[in-house]
Formats: sequence, C-alpha cells, structure tokens
Amino acid sequence: MRRPPALPSGPYAPPVPVRDLTVVSADGSRLHAELHGPDDAGAPAVLLTHGWTCSTAFWAPVVRALSADHRVIVYDQRGHGRSPAPGPGGYSTNALADDLVAVLEATLPPGRRAVLAGHSMGGMTLMAAAGRPGLRERAAAAVLCSTGASRLVDRSRVVPLRSPRARARVHRALLGSRAPLGPITPLSRRLVRYATMGPGADPATVDVCARILHACPRAVRAGWGRVLLDIELDARIGELTMPTAVIVGTADRLTPPEHAHALAALLPRCTGVTELPGLGHMTPVEDPGAVAGVIRALAEEYGGGRGPRGEAEARAPFGGVREARGEAREVRGEAREAREDGREVPVEARAPFEGVREARATTVTEAGDPAVEAKEQTA
Repeated sequence: MRRPPALPSGPYAPPVPVRDLTVVSADGSRLHAELHGPDDAGAPAVLLTHGWTCSTAFWAPVVRALSADHRVIVYDQRGHGRSPAPGPGGYSTNALADDLVAVLEATLPPGRRAVLAGHSMGGMTLMAAAGRPGLRERAAAAVLCSTGASRLVDRSRVVPLRSPRARARVHRALLGSRAPLGPITPLSRRLVRYATMGPGADPATVDVCARILHACPRAVRAGWGRVLLDIELDARIGELTMPTAVIVGTADRLTPPEHAHALAALLPRCTGVTELPGLGHMTPVEDPGAVAGVIRALAEEYGGGRGPRGEAEARAPFGGVREARGEAREVRGEAREAREDGREVPVEARAPFEGVREARATTVTEAGDPAVEAKEQTA
C-alpha cells in the first residue's frame, strides 16, 4: 500500500493505531482502516470518514481528542492515503456507500453501534449510504461536517467572480483538473489557506493540510472531483433518521453555511447546526476540540457502545408529560365546576398542571441539543 508523506510531530502527527486492517469492499476494492482507543464494549464507538483529497491523517487531532475513552475507527477512502486507486467505474457515490458499509461490518461486532462523522466528501458518503441497512443497524448518531448534498459548484465561493455562471465554469474546471499540484511552496501554502481555511489559520495548520492535500494522486483527485461536480444527494438526506448534528465554519468557501442550513432543514432529527466563527472548510483540523466536542456529546446522549439506548428509556421523559397531562384532564372538570359555582379552585386540582410543567422541563433537560451543549463547552 502507498505510504503517506511524513507529517510534523505534535498534535497533527497521526497517532499509532491499536490495529491496522484491510477491508474489502463490495467490488473487491481494498481499503486501509485503523482502530484507535480501548476495545471495551462499554466504550462509545466513533467512525470518522474524511473528505476529497484527504486521508486518515486529516483526523489526527480529533482521534487524539477522543481515543482515550472512545473506540475510534478511521479509514482511507478509495484512492486516498493507503487505499489503492479504484479501477475504471470505481468512482461513484454508490462506491462510497459500499466502502462505508464494508468498514462498519468489518470493525463493529454485532450489536455495537457508532457515532458516524463525515467531513466534506465524507459527509456525502454518509448521505449516500443513508438507506443501507448496514448503516442503519450500526449508526447511533451522525455528524455532517463542512459538507453539502448538491449544487457544490454553484454555491462555492473559492473563485471571487461576480458572474455566477463564470464562477461555476471555473469551479468545474478546477474540480475535474488532473494538473499536478507540484511541490509545497510558500505560494501553494497561501493557496491552500485561502481556498480551504479561515483567515486566522496558523502556519502549522496550513502546512499539515497542504501536505495531506498534495499527497493525493492527481488521477484520484480528478476522478473524485468529477463525481462531486454534479453530485445530487438531497433525496437521501431524509433517510438519515438517526440524530444528526451539522457543523460548518462561517468562512467556508468550499461548502458555505447555506449548505449546512439546507441540510438541517431536510434532516428528520437534526440536533442543531454548530457554526464555528471565522473557520474555513477544514474544521476538524482548524478546531478539533469543537468538532470532537460535538461527537462526544452525541456519543454520550445517544450511545455508540453496545447497542442503542432503549426505546423505553428514550421515551421516559415524554411519558412523564403524558401521564401528567392525563391526570390533569381528570381533574379539569372539577376545577371548571368549582369556578362556575364561585368557589376557589382546590389546590389538588391545580397540582397536575404543575406536574405537566415539571415534566416538560425534565424532558427539555434530558433531550437537550448535544451540538449546542458541545458548542458552549468549547466556546
């Protein structure tokens, strides 16, 4: 398998996995995968899937933030990192979905579920696989990070042209280009920073992203770029029925915030949109603490270990509301009769309504928005 270039030491250096493995996808494609963190059935499981022209190295800071107490799974999308390039016909959203399901089946034992987080094309991978039974059975929750479902070329703001038509034409040419990126130079670093990161990105962050992007073979970059040109996954969003958080940087030029809000409007169980001020497209590298915080909160709220939280447990707070409402209805007639007769409403007739309010408050607390809570914790 192809080895990625050496990366700097420190938080951006890929951590040493507990185990490396090769996963075989539906069409025979071989995928490099890694397992990090404790192999404990009680530890929440998390799977991270990277975006276009990236690799497992992209997730290094988030893996470090989670792997102390989470089972973390990462893999190289086909053609990226240490996963060989696919043959003709191997570039498609169906192939992305096949690969994700294959990795889930190979790395999660029966009955174990994970929080699935996808960045950019990785988020599109989750959408492409949304209707697959292999994903539904293993997904406790999901995170769509710096991604979109359609109209990528139309909404991109990388090329600052006033004419939308001219801007789209240039974006299409860039996405499908096989031109070599060349060596990493001060100019190439500035281009990477402008196109993919926020204005406040520090030099070390820019450098590691440039190294990762430049390591992607140009044929693979062009092959997946052509898939992204006309990607259309809006119809799949409604099939992501698990709790799903959305993350976006406010300065993202590749997938601007309008994509995030479009996703949130179509998701059946969106837990919220976390906007990271001033960050660009590379949010897991620009602010790994914030992204890891959202993932951690979802794992704590919805599981990601051995089996999902029981349905009865998930309904319990709402059941309290229903019981209180039922009791309130029983005494409503008594209260009405008292008022009609000019008598004071008995305290015991008011109590059930207080129970409704208390039950509602409990429900809001227990079913809070993990994305919002994580944003507050990392602010």
